[in-house]
Amino acid sequence: MNAMVEIKDFSIQLGSFKLKNINLNIFDNEIFAVLGKTGSGKTVLLESIAGFYRRFSGNVTIQGKSVIEIPLEKRKIGFVYQDFGLFPHMTVYDNICYGLKIQKMDKEKRKKKVAEMAEILSIEHILKQYPGTLSGGERQRTALARALVLNPKMLLMDEPFSALDPATKQSMYEQIKEIHKIFGCTILFVTHDFNEAQIMADRIGIMVNGELRGIRKSTDLFKKCQDEDINNFLCGNSRGEKDAI
Repeated sequence: MNAMVEIKDFSIQLGSFKLKNINLNIFDNEIFAVLGKTGSGKTVLLESIAGFYRRFSGNVTIQGKSVIEIPLEKRKIGFVYQDFGLFPHMTVYDNICYGLKIQKMDKEKRKKKVAEMAEILSIEHILKQYPGTLSGGERQRTALARALVLNPKMLLMDEPFSALDPATKQSMYEQIKEIHKIFGCTILFVTHDFNEAQIMADRIGIMVNGELRGIRKSTDLFKKCQDEDINNFLCGNSRGEKDAI
């Protein structure tokens, strides 16, 4: 399989926190989850892959090119934040359209692209509304539309389901899988929810104290190993209990 992302000996210091010696390949068209407790470094790893940081050791490449050497507008990365990061003073339509305007796309083409995304994500009826009037699921679909309208090769999501109620979560799991089929993009998301990682991902990376301590197929998540930190992290679920922690 071809690697979409290659991370080699990557370390970064942010204040008192350090992400240490990360080595990871994420394959083309894969859904990969990074699982860990709060403060384990999941979001820093996601932001590093997106090219948010300049001072680090090691390397992060996307399709063979160092991410920081690729101009921002050419990285083909969509990013969905935990709080969705919508512009509160813009309508849903204008939020989705924002990146297309930056690219100076023709107005009629923008309208067509937004209409297509709204149909895929079933948000045609809220295009004139503002984020403050939306439900959690509607905000997430709007954030996804804004990221996907630029046709990214890779979609990065930071705790994308944490603010949603259980019923909406189940709906969005199916929505993300459908998006994966339609767009054929690599998807990388971070979570602290064991069940979520198993349902969504092909493989799961386990973060402990700034280190990527293991990579497993989702079906093998709860198998015991020689790393006691991983076993302790998964201990509440190692007997088959797959509740979110």
